[in-house]
Amino acid sequence: MSQNLVFSGGTAILPDRLLENAVVVCRNGQITDVGSQLDPPSDCNIVDVSGRYLMPGLIDMHVHGGAGADFMDGTVEAVSIACQAHVRHGTTTLFPTTTTGSPDQLLNMIRACQQASDAVGARIPGVHLYGPFFAENKVGCHSLAGRRSPGALEFDRYFETGFVRIATCAAELPGAQDFYQSASAHSCLITCGHSDATWSEMHAAFDLGMRHVDHFWCAMSSVSSLRQRCGVPMQASMAEFVLMQEEMSTEVIADGWHLSPELLEFAFRMKGSGRLCLVTDSNRAMDMVAGEYRFGNCQDGSWFYSDGNVGWALDRSSLASSVVGLDHMVRHMFHHTSATLPEVVAMASLTPAQRTGIDREVGSIEAGKHADLVIVDKELRVEAVYIQGKRNS
Repeated sequence: MSQNLVFSGGTAILPDRLLENAVVVCRNGQITDVGSQLDPPSDCNIVDVSGRYLMPGLIDMHVHGGAGADFMDGTVEAVSIACQAHVRHGTTTLFPTTTTGSPDQLLNMIRACQQASDAVGARIPGVHLYGPFFAENKVGCHSLAGRRSPGALEFDRYFETGFVRIATCAAELPGAQDFYQSASAHSCLITCGHSDATWSEMHAAFDLGMRHVDHFWCAMSSVSSLRQRCGVPMQASMAEFVLMQEEMSTEVIADGWHLSPELLEFAFRMKGSGRLCLVTDSNRAMDMVAGEYRFGNCQDGSWFYSDGNVGWALDRSSLASSVVGLDHMVRHMFHHTSATLPEVVAMASLTPAQRTGIDREVGSIEAGKHADLVIVDKELRVEAVYIQGKRNS
């Protein structure tokens, strides 16, 4: 059982404001009271947060690995290594994300994540079924050999595990509508990614429950790409659909390499903190030295190069995922856009919790939620991480 704690003296980052001289009471792994004029209970140990911020544990809904491990390695050890690495960056909940690969590799990954879900490290409420159902011309750094169109005999095996919470498929692929219907029946957040979809294809997916698009502007259709695919008249793409539909959410990789400050600002102003999520999309090279690594399974995943700042294709012609944690994304988004600190933190905690349906338990500093809390200094660098009231980092 977790000890009873009181976090006192710092500034708590709440969804709508900064609460100075905050007192956050936690009992048995849950937050029981939040205020600024509270007397700390005598049966609680005091955690002094003076001069620092207290923020909710971060939530990453699009993440592939870290510290040398990729979730697609398909072992409990790899899952645990990656989860522990992300805790050090303030992430207390994450959705391990598949790449392209064989059906057996995907099933091994899902099963390993299920087995490791209670291990030390970030909590795993489910996996993000991301690859392999990508458009052939939008595979990005993923292995092309593991890409395919969806078929019910395959994807139903993944959904039947009961552990898929986010489900991605390119909307234009044959079988996409069957995929979306099955994902909806299993209560997944349905997303479109690595796609060259037209407006009409996006609309058909929307009618079947698709409400999210993966990493905005990355591996997605554009007006110019659709001109090549569909000819004239020029057609609206995924970006226009997301911006026009109020119910649609999306995500940005705010590492300073994938998107310029003006694109981050544009995404924030167009979608707001309630429909924009910060994700890492990080791979096994996070927290590792510069060098060549495999993206996806350690045996046959595609090769990429990390320069210590970001991943690159081996020929340096394109980016290949990120190599930094969610705390970096929070700092960069805060320093390079007009979003307030509560708004930026919400994009990395409450908003992904709401989009994935876990906001009753996590995502903000509120009574009744898990005591997943992160102490950061004034430069937003992680000093301590607590998961359900237990210190993990």
